[in-house]
Parts: sequence; structure tokens; C-alpha cells
Amino acid sequence: MSPDPTTLHPLPAHDRVVFLKPLITSPNITVGEYTYYDDPDGATEFERRNVLYAYGLELLVIGGYCALATGTRFLMAGAEHPTTGVATYPFTMFGGRWAEETLDIVTAMPSRGDTVVGGNPARPIRQRFDDAGIDRLRRAAWWDWPSGLVTEHARTIMAGTPADIARIAADHALEKPL
Repeated sequence: MSPDPTTLHPLPAHDRVVFLKPLITSPNITVGEYTYYDDPDGATEFERRNVLYAYGLELLVIGGYCALATGTRFLMAGAEHPTTGVATYPFTMFGGRWAEETLDIVTAMPSRGDTVVGGNPARPIRQRFDDAGIDRLRRAAWWDWPSGLVTEHARTIMAGTPADIARIAADHALEKPL
């Protein structure tokens, strides 16, 4: 006889293992039957502790018969940072001039869509920049600039190109050798 997929704890006396489908309350999360999560420190807290930044309408879809290990976390689209420029740093959320200069960039971002758990092993899908652009960014190292210069160029950091950042670094003699 197979276990009941609507039972929260399918293994008697093992509270660290839960079937997720009967546990989930969010309408934005769907889980197939028999998918389980194992966590000795609170398996029933999965939705609160392991589904992060679920602020939008995007869904988390987990198939059936998945085995999720302790600490498995899902970063939802609400965690997304703008990727139109060279930096994904969320200047906007810290307010002040940073927000004034960059709010439109964040509000114009399209959704990345639902999170559908796909499989194993993970593999790189794409790079945001070509190798030459990556080298430019490493040499420009905007993350090491004085904070005043970062503030002055926050918009370019969020929405510019590697060439734009390299130009600013060169103008301020901040380029680093690789």
C-alpha cells in the first residue's frame, strides 16, 4: 500500500520529513504529490523559510516525486534585480538620491516569470556579457569606487554597458590590471 499523499508527515515519528502538497497554503505555490522536504529544524516552516521574495504574481511550480534536501531555497522573481546595466545592485531600495535616480529602471522591469523546478544537474544557461565586456568590468571594478562616485553614476551602473563603466573608471584613473 502506498503512503497517503495528503498526510503531512508520511513517516511516523519523523517530524523532519513532510509531504509538501498538504503543507502549502499560498495560491502561488503548487507542488505535485509525494514531493517531500527533509529538515530537522522545522520542515513545516518550508513555505516561510524556503520560498524567498514571493512578492509578485509569479508561481513556484514543483513537480511530483521530488526530494528536497534541508536548506533548499527558491528565490522568486521578487528578488530580481535589474539586469539591463552592468550591476544588479538594488540602489533604489535604499532611498534618497539613489532611489530618485533609479526608480524608473526598477518599475520598468518585466517579470522573469514563474519558477518551475527543472532538474539536475544544473548548467550555465547564458552569460549577461561577452568575455570582452566581463574583462572591462573586472578592470573597472565599480564596486571598489569611492561611494560618492558610485552615487554620481548609480544610474549608469544600473542601466549602462561595460563600455560606459570602463569609460568612467578610465576618466577617474580607477582601472585595475587583470
